[in-house]
Amino acid sequence: MPESAPQTISQAEVRQLYQRFQRVALVSTASHLTTFSREELDNVVKLLSEDEVQQLKRQVRRAALLSNLSTVSRFEASPLPPLGEGSEKPSPKDIRQAFRKAVLTSSANVFREQQAAVIRKAVNILNVEIDNLSMQEFLGKLKQGVVVTPNVDHLMKLQHDQAFVAAYQQADYRVCDSQVLLYAAKFLGDPIKAKISGSDLFPKFCEYHAENEDIKIFLMGGAEGIAARARRRINQRIGREIIIEDLSPSFGFEKNPRECLEIVTRIRQSSANVLVVGVGAPKQEIWITKHRHMLSNIDIFMAVGAAIDFEAGNKPRSPEWMSYLGIEWIHRLLSEPKRLWKRYLIEDMPFFVLLFKQKVRKILASS
Repeated sequence: MPESAPQTISQAEVRQLYQRFQRVALVSTASHLTTFSREELDNVVKLLSEDEVQQLKRQVRRAALLSNLSTVSRFEASPLPPLGEGSEKPSPKDIRQAFRKAVLTSSANVFREQQAAVIRKAVNILNVEIDNLSMQEFLGKLKQGVVVTPNVDHLMKLQHDQAFVAAYQQADYRVCDSQVLLYAAKFLGDPIKAKISGSDLFPKFCEYHAENEDIKIFLMGGAEGIAARARRRINQRIGREIIIEDLSPSFGFEKNPRECLEIVTRIRQSSANVLVVGVGAPKQEIWITKHRHMLSNIDIFMAVGAAIDFEAGNKPRSPEWMSYLGIEWIHRLLSEPKRLWKRYLIEDMPFFVLLFKQKVRKILASS
């Protein structure tokens, strides 16, 4: 029969636990937790059972690891009683409970930050932070917020369009819309897990929430009748009315305050909690940012570009092999040469020069 676990732990283990505890407390700006001397903490810890000690050690390790010793900046646990002379020292039980609360609160702060997309790893390309997530990870995280889908054209517009920059700064998620950006991230030494284009995200989001009756979408974009056609096709494919209302705004609607107010009113009067906008960048991102505060019923805002046209069958998507190779833009250029030639052949070409400069700066900074 194996020996039972000892009721005390070694001095080395106590010291290790104390060091981890001290680091978490420091990062949490909980300076009052570091007022104990090592001997006082040693005596308290020795009163704990081995199981309790191991549990605390796991919590401390997890909190320190997840926070990366930098993101836990808020601390909400009540401070311990002072240990100075003339004051009543807290009992071992009080210290143990306060310690556990400190660790759990630190962990909770980390998880809240994680939910707010603060600690997830992002990749910087031309000063734009792009979230490094797979499609499945992103769909699992997406509960609320504004989603934008950066591609090469977006990144080039962001070099000079301040209204677009402001919209991007207020976005909660920036997911990679381009195979070219995947190659760019790899070239910079920070690979991105997956391409999550607006045209892929929109249908995947609908499929992911096919049986979630709480998700109701308002679809806005496309020429007259396009959003209605996309709505019918998606609802038929999903098997329920996941898109409850659609709207194709007039050309130049974003410059008409009256029409914008009518659109906002219509969205607010619907039972939708997701707004999908596909009117082209930067128009869609700027419109969402400008009117987001007026749409309290909407939890998720998605700017999806040409996705509505694709879903309606109004425009053909490129073959998968072209998308995989990063030459989907060639297919789009050939499909709409008059509209897109300037974008792809003139406006977006400096991207590669700027990318090379970023790579050089990164090499010089690390040398």
